[in-house]
Amino acid sequence: MPQVTIGERMKLSTLIVRRALQGFAGGIKAHPLLRWRYTPAGTDRLLVAPQDLRTTDATRASEIYGGRFAFAGKVVICDRRSPFEMTPPSDEWAVTLLGFGWLRHLRAADSAITRSNARALVEDWISIQGGWHKTGWRIDILSRRIISWLSQAPLVLQDADAKFYRRFIRSLARQARYLRHTVRNAPDGAVRIQALVALCLVALCMDGQSRQLRPMLRRLTAELDRQILPDGGHISRNPGTLIDILLDLLPLRQVLAHRNVPPPAGLNNSIDRMMPMLRFFRLGDGNFGQFNGMGPTPVDLLATVLAYDDARGAPVANAPHSGYQRLETGDTVMLMDTGKPPPLSVSQDGHAGCLSFETSWKRHRLIVNCGLPAMNRENWRQVARTTAAHSTVTFNDTSSAQLGSGTSFRRLLGGIPIVGGPHRVATERHETQDGIILSATHDGYAREFGILHRRVLRLAADGREIHGEDNFLPAHGDSLPKKGADDYAIRFHLHPAVKANRLTDGHGVMLTLPDRDVWTFDSHGYPVEIEESVYLAGPDGPRRTVQIVMYGQARARPRAAWSFQHTPRASQGARRYRTDEPELPLEM
Repeated sequence: MPQVTIGERMKLSTLIVRRALQGFAGGIKAHPLLRWRYTPAGTDRLLVAPQDLRTTDATRASEIYGGRFAFAGKVVICDRRSPFEMTPPSDEWAVTLLGFGWLRHLRAADSAITRSNARALVEDWISIQGGWHKTGWRIDILSRRIISWLSQAPLVLQDADAKFYRRFIRSLARQARYLRHTVRNAPDGAVRIQALVALCLVALCMDGQSRQLRPMLRRLTAELDRQILPDGGHISRNPGTLIDILLDLLPLRQVLAHRNVPPPAGLNNSIDRMMPMLRFFRLGDGNFGQFNGMGPTPVDLLATVLAYDDARGAPVANAPHSGYQRLETGDTVMLMDTGKPPPLSVSQDGHAGCLSFETSWKRHRLIVNCGLPAMNRENWRQVARTTAAHSTVTFNDTSSAQLGSGTSFRRLLGGIPIVGGPHRVATERHETQDGIILSATHDGYAREFGILHRRVLRLAADGREIHGEDNFLPAHGDSLPKKGADDYAIRFHLHPAVKANRLTDGHGVMLTLPDRDVWTFDSHGYPVEIEESVYLAGPDGPRRTVQIVMYGQARARPRAAWSFQHTPRASQGARRYRTDEPELPLEM
């Protein structure tokens, strides 16, 4: 594993101590002797309900009414018991249940039965966990439940009697007051933004809470300025985080307008920066690239959010602050990871995929990273985060970034952070009438193996040819690693819909897409292997696939050239051989 510097160890130790102290402070605030402070006063009604932009499914209402709770790939049948008394089959299931986002499905059914069922379930939660619950009052779950209760209040409160109405409002206000006292202990990243959005909505939607609006908006704006980068990406470098944040920010902006409160400039600016990045991360099939914790793209939610984009312009090509590059010519789109690992405090979903890329042709994926599944992520997470799960170079079977180890990380930080990796990623981009040339170099292997990896991509102007080079350069002096410590593997993971057949010369692969278009991979004299792989980010779960792999040694062959070429239908039976390796410009 890559070595960790003293500075990185100090940052990690500081983060662990800070999270431990925050957890200790949160535990003290949750002590029964101090919970009286969260007893609300002066709140007796709701003024407005924010819109829930998430997709609804009215057919799920009957399942919930029948006591069948199917969340995150797990099913719990309650048999007339409360779901809040059941043992959760997974943490993901518990998060979904206790966040109450599923109330929107009951609202979609819109009947007296579903309204009564919703009230009964809310009543159950107040009775069983309303005083305190270790999981149910966790900041991420608590803030999501507050937003869900506010959004679905018309469902829950319609036809309700005065006793339930008062109990609902009182519980909601108590949860909001507790969140207000503990929000500073929220984990860094999107969870903290979600918690601040929840508190802003409470101040807007609940009578007697308006005095909290200005300070909460200030804190939210400051957090957005810190977390949303100048190019519109998020500091975690996870493309999917943008969708989650916008699904909360857009209803907040609507409620501000409804209450005649001008949205802060920082809120509008953050939304305006994020919208173009949604288009940046989309490949030809409309899905996001699989980078840094991204799983299956929620295409329904993405379409909903994009409907609020007034500009609807072409995506940007260069996202230097987020660490990504987009190459697009003709019918080909490429996305490449050219960034350092995320900051330590938000790196729990970060991947060791520096200089990996994904490619689509028309509406079909060609080259992919393995990604993450939508459910049962913890079973795959550590494998999916390795460099070998990405379409890039693995050196000596080692990842270019080091993941932490130990249960203390998972318990205190909510996941395993990246504790070491590339410190410098140099990128150059040049566009000409012949196409786009992108050159990027990272030092993720420099400290342990004394080597730099440079990748050069050239996408032709018509989008029908991709030429690439992987170069291995000495990081210190003029010598490469000794023989036996210089093994590398260049991997190209294929989408499951692509059929791969190795050519008879052993130096190429014919790739057939679902529409029968054919691309040919050429290794320019390298032996090529086709090995098993898995595509984790499929909408139906993990799927078997294959990967093209080129093996070599840096001392014997420090430069490996390869190419993908679209084969016109009229000549798909012919194989074009190359006798030399084309030199790509390495300096611009």
